Amino acid sequence: MTATGTPARGPRILADLTPLRLSAHYRRLWLGNTVSWIGQGMTTLAISLQVYDITRSTFSVGLVGLFSLVPLIVFGLYGGAVADTVDRRVLGLWSAAGSAGLSAALAAAAFAGFHHVWFLYGVVALQAVCAALNSPARSAMIPRLLPPEQLPAANALSSMTMTSGMLIGPMLGGLIVGYGGYQAAYVIDFAAFGAALYAMWRLPSMLPDRDRAKGGRASVLDGLRFLATRPNIRMTFFSDFCAMILAHPRALFPAVAGLWYGGDARTTGLLVAAPAVGALLGGVFSGWTGRIRRHGAAILLAVAAWGTAIAVFGLTRNLWLGLLFLAVAGWADTVSMVFRNTMLQAAAPDEMRGRRQGVVLVVRAGGPRRGAVLARVVAGVTTPAGA
Repeated sequence: MTATGTPARGPRILADLTPLRLSAHYRRLWLGNTVSWIGQGMTTLAISLQVYDITRSTFSVGLVGLFSLVPLIVFGLYGGAVADTVDRRVLGLWSAAGSAGLSAALAAAAFAGFHHVWFLYGVVALQAVCAALNSPARSAMIPRLLPPEQLPAANALSSMTMTSGMLIGPMLGGLIVGYGGYQAAYVIDFAAFGAALYAMWRLPSMLPDRDRAKGGRASVLDGLRFLATRPNIRMTFFSDFCAMILAHPRALFPAVAGLWYGGDARTTGLLVAAPAVGALLGGVFSGWTGRIRRHGAAILLAVAAWGTAIAVFGLTRNLWLGLLFLAVAGWADTVSMVFRNTMLQAAAPDEMRGRRQGVVLVVRAGGPRRGAVLARVVAGVTTPAGA
């Protein structure tokens, strides 16, 4: 029998939707997060296009990522500590409302013809602050809404949310900006936050255990000390760093597209999209993850698969084979993320879950950027294939 009381029908292949059926709170949270992620993907592209339209400078567009990265790193750990101190529902509600308000400000400025690049940079930085407060609170809620055996399925569904936002959001953003202007993309993003706000509003109070036990004090240093005493959790971060820093080829895609495949910007777009497509398929066909018990071994195998796929991609000169191995790498990344998040959610006590997610946010924000720098340096000293 399955968790819902229906007869088992053999090994599951497609994503396990049991968490969506089991908990109405989780279902609303997942749907709201999915809709808002797509809206944020639209806004991210729209801001980059608007900055380029104002400055005609690719360097200025690159600064958009910097103004987003620094607040995520600075406030990531702090946001996790706050999530272990206050009602997570209230924190999630107010931080989502802040993001919605910033989208409204972007729309109002676009309607008014207020096109100033520093205004856009400021909004991007404030959006990152809201995300740094929202993400730890939202992630820490999930183990309170679902039983432990449903966490792998929930994390697979979350991977589909993130990948959909990265794929669908920019595509819709480009179409909407083309037909309706920047203001249309920002208005739709503002409306999309309504789903996330409704989901947060319907949640019960989410006070962390630490509030009840130790008077509501949560230290970032206490969270780091906790990680120092948990080698299994610590190794999940170490393995993730290895994958992101030592084998992250995205910065080389523009050069690779021309040198290896004789392509152009469209070829670069295919290279960028291939890992995301693989990651989405990894979430869609994730039903088997619920049967795995040795999550640490699964993480190491997935990281090894990621590195192997990237290395083979560096050896092939056939575009379609290259795209295939990049998709395999994206699939492996999803598998690693599912089991890594499950371990972190299950192994960390409730009063540490916010800070744990804050560390995840900092690692995921900083790791790929360091990997991009390393890839460029190694490619400059050797070749892109050597990197």
